[in-house]
Amino acid sequence: MSLKPPTRYPDMADPQARPRHTGIASFFRTPHTEDLAQVDIGVIGVPFDGGVTHRSGTRHGPRAVREQSALLRRINADGVMPFTLARVRDLGDCWLETPYVLEGALEEIAAFYRPVLAAGVVPLSVGGDHSISLPILRAVAANRPVGMVHIDAHCDTGDDYMGSRFHHGAPFRRAVEEGLLDPRRVIQIGIRGTTNDPQMWGFSQESGMRVLPMDEFHDRGWRFAAEEARRVVGSGPTYLSFDIDSLDPAQAPGTGTPEAGGITAIEALRLLRALRGVDFVGGDLVEVSPPFDVGDITAFNGASVLFEILCLLAEARQRRSG
Repeated sequence: MSLKPPTRYPDMADPQARPRHTGIASFFRTPHTEDLAQVDIGVIGVPFDGGVTHRSGTRHGPRAVREQSALLRRINADGVMPFTLARVRDLGDCWLETPYVLEGALEEIAAFYRPVLAAGVVPLSVGGDHSISLPILRAVAANRPVGMVHIDAHCDTGDDYMGSRFHHGAPFRRAVEEGLLDPRRVIQIGIRGTTNDPQMWGFSQESGMRVLPMDEFHDRGWRFAAEEARRVVGSGPTYLSFDIDSLDPAQAPGTGTPEAGGITAIEALRLLRALRGVDFVGGDLVEVSPPFDVGDITAFNGASVLFEILCLLAEARQRRSG
């Protein structure tokens, strides 16, 4: 006996069109598969927070974002239809066998992503803490350095912290050192907050990254930030990394390192939509920590941001494929 789709409403033969409280949770209610031949864009959970320096909990982020992504529909406010442009699939989770060995865990993540990239699949990832971006970049940028639009409260270009150089506050310093990022094609948007070291983010400026702090973002607006991002990354391949703590804690309380005075959800969504046309080759959303969330607002805003990144990846892939 087979399970038939409803016949009274033929449009609901598509599971994404059915009531959003139904079905098994997957990213945006897309089919789950491990067959890379059937995928153009793969949404991947990375439930790992072994790189956190203080408040853990982001290992639960992918599941929470999956649940909230069911609230998103199929077309964004600019009319982009990512599920028409590309075969978007939930590739499940990159779970780790050595989560207590940080450098080993990061290599496991890189090993998971290498066949994804080899199959021509564009990865869209959900963390997990920000340390996961480094191994993902090891796969995405294996053949050439990429630029990056990085939206965050922190530059994440720190160095050694209590014996580790691979924690969630250092991935992009390591990525530059490994030749994965071209720092002259990197912009970091929304940086703010207190530090213990006046040179905490000195590596970003010294290496040539464009740091656009929150004060400048507030004074000049999201349109300027988008224009500046386009200028910095140019026409080359570009990665997009969005840390949910870039949002103001009022709209994203569920994160490990909140900083007062952040970007609003509407500013974030409009900023992302204004980046249409950039050659994005991958992206991630990180640092959603459900144990600190209130009413799932962080996971929901994270899912909303993730959908806009998906739209950008789908359009960029379509342009590359002609």
